[in-house]
Amino acid sequence: MTDTTALNGRNGVPCMACPLRLKPAFKDKTDDEVRFIQSMKVEHRHMAPGADIIHPGQEDAELYTLFSGWAFRYQLLPDGRRQILNFLLPGDLVGLQASLLSAARHGIEALTDVELCVFPRKRVWDLFVRMPSLSYEIAWLGSREESLIDQNLTSVGQRNASERIAALVISLYRRADALGLVAENSFRFPLSQQQLADALGLSLVHTSKTWSRLRKAGLFSTSDGRLTLLNPRLTSRMALLYERELEPRPLI
Repeated sequence: MTDTTALNGRNGVPCMACPLRLKPAFKDKTDDEVRFIQSMKVEHRHMAPGADIIHPGQEDAELYTLFSGWAFRYQLLPDGRRQILNFLLPGDLVGLQASLLSAARHGIEALTDVELCVFPRKRVWDLFVRMPSLSYEIAWLGSREESLIDQNLTSVGQRNASERIAALVISLYRRADALGLVAENSFRFPLSQQQLADALGLSLVHTSKTWSRLRKAGLFSTSDGRLTLLNPRLTSRMALLYERELEPRPLI
């Protein structure tokens, strides 16, 4: 399923004026680096919820930066069962693995309306040759995504259902907070119960019952597509994820 629309002309917001670069979540860049990123960008693309940003087996997947909205990376079994590997928020690099391989081994789906900065896969090698500082940052971002998947695998393998939900909620809360998307402990939370189940390795029924139990216990509340953490410290303790500053990361 695809639905794409160009926004603000072909290239959208100029990289020098990108509002994401003002967020504390991201490291500063030199003007030369930003100009090089601008020279690589070929499109600013809109995709609707449920659209495939990259589909499994795709042989021409591009490289993207998620400018706005939420997405997720997933793998499918032949019988249609789905494992959500990780969730993507604004500023995340999208499709690095798929752009480097001959064919994508996973899919990436828009969870909400998204905007994407598009970089052609055929020019990724130019970045490694001409701008080593940025190529290192791309490798760093690839390692960061792997660490997010490691965290989810640890949840699926070792945490019980309550701990899994608490870990996912507090992780997404911290990432959203670094992007300025949290106000009064409340942030947009567009995940469905099925998507939670697919991410956490639980049945839909078990996910729904556990979610309701945690909500009734006063850990969080939900309303109009937003989640409010009522006790972030308790949620962190339940998830066995203790307070720590998120490291500022590169923005491509």
